[in-house]
Amino acid sequence: MAKTNLFWFRRDLRLHDNAGLFQALQSEFPVVPVFIFDTDILQELENKKDPRVSFIYSALQKVQGQLLEIGSTLDIRIGKPLQIWEQLIEAYDIHTVYTNHDYEPYAGERDRAIDKMLQARGVELRTFKDQVIFEKNEIVKDDGTHYSIYTPYAKKWRNALTPARIKPYPSLEIKDHFYKQPPKLFPTLQEVGFESPDIFPEPINDQVIQTYDRTRDIPSINGTTRFGVHLRFGTVSIRELLARALKNNQTFLGELIWREFFMQMLWKQPRLQQESCKQAYDRIRWRNKESEFLQWCRGETGYPIIDAGMRELNATGFMHNRVRMITASFLVKNLLIDWRWGEAYFAEKLLDYELASNNGNWQWVAGCGCDAAPYFRVFNPETQARRFDPEKRYIKKWVPEWDSPKYTRPIVDLDRSRERCLKVYKEALLTDKQALG
Repeated sequence: MAKTNLFWFRRDLRLHDNAGLFQALQSEFPVVPVFIFDTDILQELENKKDPRVSFIYSALQKVQGQLLEIGSTLDIRIGKPLQIWEQLIEAYDIHTVYTNHDYEPYAGERDRAIDKMLQARGVELRTFKDQVIFEKNEIVKDDGTHYSIYTPYAKKWRNALTPARIKPYPSLEIKDHFYKQPPKLFPTLQEVGFESPDIFPEPINDQVIQTYDRTRDIPSINGTTRFGVHLRFGTVSIRELLARALKNNQTFLGELIWREFFMQMLWKQPRLQQESCKQAYDRIRWRNKESEFLQWCRGETGYPIIDAGMRELNATGFMHNRVRMITASFLVKNLLIDWRWGEAYFAEKLLDYELASNNGNWQWVAGCGCDAAPYFRVFNPETQARRFDPEKRYIKKWVPEWDSPKYTRPIVDLDRSRERCLKVYKEALLTDKQALG
């Protein structure tokens, strides 16, 4: 077989404006595109109708269709990545493997193991920045240390942005450099171990970027972009999206910067996956009452805006951004349930789940994260509902029984639970201060 390079698709499921793919297609040897259904990840998904797997599958079908038009094909494998790469080395005469960076802790461990194995076989692994504008140590303080406060990070991020940073990679213009071979077997979703889902991601809403600052807090309308799942799996380019944000809405641009801020924090401190950024908050004595957690999960707390949000999540895989903050605050502050329980539930349910953002936002609400809301900030669900859903359109949609005897009684008193929260938080911080001497 002729010598080839391989491009490994991961969180970049597109042929257009793909940094690593562009570099591969510019190389000396033709490119074989590869995707691995990672069983180390898939086996953790209990729901065999998980719509995220179906979303990946549909994106791969689109890529495969484009490749077939030029006489190439995806090579899709199912299994543990290290073992799959051992198979690929036997199947192809590989010069170099190209891929894009992935910053999550699991991905880092996986890539280091594969790099070591490839090097032992005389194959180079080359990775590139694609899913962010700035990464790792590119936005740091003047002394070289990392930011832990968003505002100065965002200011430096904006000052460092140049047109070259958002210039697209014309990977589709050199698509003829893909390796030509007969179509490889494209596995069925069932062969991957999953079934067609009951829910599907909503389509991208491009126009909402223009009004995002005015509509993003109103849960009863489609006032947010729904770009999350597309960013998570790379069916849209961050450079393309940033260009739209710069042109149309600075508030939306700020959200994209928050995403990179949280990614930087997790990359720098992988411990944040399980630990509080402010470690004193790991001394909090959580109540962790399982019956109340289950009522929160089901949307049966007796607070309509909370229940509407949780029912929307369970039914659609999506929850409005403002309502995510309200439901998270209620779980952590009013019920005194460990933020990690809520973070894990969102990770299971959200179509747009991304570890860094989910983790960072939960810690922000809990008061224990980098640049978090102060611990004494407790969202009042009744006040929030009056402000952002005054006509109860959102509530009526998801909690039709809210104003009837059938509706659940409140499982906790807001004032007393807030006082309890402040007392427990203060005790934890005082205990930590005493422990430090």
